[in-house]
Amino acid sequence: MATGRTHRPATRSRGIPEATVARLPLYLRALTALSERSVPTVSSEELAAAAGVNSAKLRKDFSYLGSYGTRGVGYDVEYLVYQISRELGLTQDWPVVIVGIGNLGAALANYGGFASRGFRVAALIDADPQMAGKPVAGIPVQHTDELEKIIDDDGVSIGVIATPAGAAQQVCDRLVAAGVTSILNFAPTVLNVPEGVDVRKVDLSIELQILAFHEQRKAGEEAAADGVVPPAVARKQRPTGQGPDGDVPAVMPA
Repeated sequence: MATGRTHRPATRSRGIPEATVARLPLYLRALTALSERSVPTVSSEELAAAAGVNSAKLRKDFSYLGSYGTRGVGYDVEYLVYQISRELGLTQDWPVVIVGIGNLGAALANYGGFASRGFRVAALIDADPQMAGKPVAGIPVQHTDELEKIIDDDGVSIGVIATPAGAAQQVCDRLVAAGVTSILNFAPTVLNVPEGVDVRKVDLSIELQILAFHEQRKAGEEAAADGVVPPAVARKQRPTGQGPDGDVPAVMPA
């Protein structure tokens, strides 16, 4: 089976936009669910709804793959699963190393979806000597001293960083120097990498903050609908020169 280091997907060379690439996993997830239910074909409208996009955007995305479906029939589910998997490089074996086996790293190691999606956890690595040899998800943890050798021996091109923020850049530098060209970063920090190295950042706190923004906005809209003026708006609506209770301040500015 091909390994990740020597075989890379042809997505960029085919000129597929990054926005389309970002949606391909959404389509694949929806298609895989249909395949597991033995659904033979799916319309663009049904698949778009399952993936959370509009059908026009889906059809445009699939045109980059050379898939146009059949009028009145739709798309062949199994063929699209294969086609998207091939485009994403998931028909190959991608060995992955996870660095930082704390709570998050251990949870990632135990995630069962890697193998079914074309990824193999080649090694778990941690800086704590007491972790060395300890099995996590059936894989013995190795010390960071072995990092470069592991990457070379297994032909690893994808690294996952789940370390504390303070250690992430050093780990990143070592991964890149050893030949890793794609990094999934869970550490709450921005990594500096040379050209040719791809970094995807997953920051759970940022995602929660975005959700908090939407919750606050929804609460404001509900309050407005009920005729309740939020405090911040009420302060802006007070007439100029009046105090917090609507009175003229006792001391006027000179």
